[in-house]
Amino acid sequence: MLIAVAFIAFALFNFTGDPVVFMVGQDATQAEKDQLRHDLGLDRPFVVQFARFVGRAVQGDFGRSLRQGRSVAELLKERLPATVELAVVAAVLALVVGIPLGIYTALHRDSPLAHAVMAASLVGVSLPTFLIGIVLILVFAVRLKWLPSFGRGETVAIGWWTTGLLTASGRKALILPAITLSLFQMTLVMRLVRAEMIDVLKSDFIRFARARGLTERAIHFRHALRNTLVPVITITGLQLGAIIAFAIITETVFQWPGMGLLFIQAVNFADVPVMAAYLCLIALVFVAINLVVDLLYYAVDPRLRVDRTATAST
Repeated sequence: MLIAVAFIAFALFNFTGDPVVFMVGQDATQAEKDQLRHDLGLDRPFVVQFARFVGRAVQGDFGRSLRQGRSVAELLKERLPATVELAVVAAVLALVVGIPLGIYTALHRDSPLAHAVMAASLVGVSLPTFLIGIVLILVFAVRLKWLPSFGRGETVAIGWWTTGLLTASGRKALILPAITLSLFQMTLVMRLVRAEMIDVLKSDFIRFARARGLTERAIHFRHALRNTLVPVITITGLQLGAIIAFAIITETVFQWPGMGLLFIQAVNFADVPVMAAYLCLIALVFVAINLVVDLLYYAVDPRLRVDRTATAST
């Protein structure tokens, strides 16, 4: 899968433009452009360029940025903490708010508050991310002046990792981007939990649990919620990868110094090594998350463990 993603990315990005034009400017002679293209290896056949890229990528070397002249691995390493911090906070926020709201709207389907929450969830699903970010900036940064409108604030270095969670300005700068990035995921998780919870509550084992005299609290949170979380884990795992991949828009709106903003800058400059390395890294994240999700099934769904034990015994 990673090889396929690398091939597609490398093939597409070779038609985004000529980076040599951006590097030398319009006043350079054709001889100077040809010499730079030869020095960068851009005059070699596509197969040779791709094989060279894959061979280096396996060793963790994605070449050098055509725009900045620095190692792509170093650039991604510098931007990775900002993107991961934003994505993790957004994912936690989506789960912490989305799961309880989904449970509430499932257990109190006819209450006015549940109807209001479901109506408000349509906003999170319908509005584009950039519009949500601009509105939040207008209200909380421009009008109320409570929160910063761009940047990451002060950061603290822990080895090569940098974090803004340990500083007041860093936490304040994280609020608006995290809310913007999590709003769609929050509504998705809420609506999924609600739908799954309603289906589970109609199951036969819930009727048997009530017949045994179990309390409603035990039925809802020990039996129904546990079975509800199986599909939720699947969607949540994939959405975590999507949060990292699609943080590009949020990082651009808030000028958040993460990998998404680096990717946008690379697209504007036709910086093929950076673009290809970014997509390969995102593909690796999705593959790893899918593996973790599959392993979590055994912790959440006891039926898989029973089936495996029965198969082993036979």
